[in-house]
Amino acid sequence: MRPAERRAVLTLLGLALVGHAVRLALARPGDAPGAVAVPGQPADPGAHADSARRLSRPLAPGERVDLDRAGPAELVRLPRIGPALARAIAADREANGPFGSLEGLGRVRGIGPGVLRLLEPHAGFSGTARGAGAAGTAGTAGGMVDLNLAGPEELARLPGIGPSRAGAIVAWRARYGPFRGVEDLVRVPGIGPKTVEGLRGRVGVGR
Repeated sequence: MRPAERRAVLTLLGLALVGHAVRLALARPGDAPGAVAVPGQPADPGAHADSARRLSRPLAPGERVDLDRAGPAELVRLPRIGPALARAIAADREANGPFGSLEGLGRVRGIGPGVLRLLEPHAGFSGTARGAGAAGTAGTAGGMVDLNLAGPEELARLPGIGPSRAGAIVAWRARYGPFRGVEDLVRVPGIGPKTVEGLRGRVGVGR
């Protein structure tokens, strides 16, 4: 064998030995032969699967999801919230700030009163919506409740309304814009002409 060929063979053998040494240094005890630890990857190969199972499991009774913090992967656990709507919720929150409440969540396109009712037992809010400081008193003027300014607590005290219909009023307002007259209340799911008649003299709309 020529000297040049001998040097080439020795070089290849040296590289093979170095590679084997590096593999042994990176391998963890108990790993399968040839397994290598990759920096930045979870130590447990089943970690991603466990995380997926955790996020896909049904909500337990009384369990809540913080809609002011949760990502799309967790939001899809909520009833009637699919991947597209979960992304829309996260995008709206990123653009406009925290929701702060169910009525704030109603500003997201695709979320109506029916969805809000389903979400109510499971929705939590750790943030405060922008400009929500004086909602408790802004809805009353001259002894009447302004349908375009009142918050859900104030609306719920009206005769025939209650918390559920108050949330529906705020959600409708957030989605379709301000009421133009008291008669517009019949467009809100769950509110009929008889309820509207009972509210006359108690509610109005700002101009």
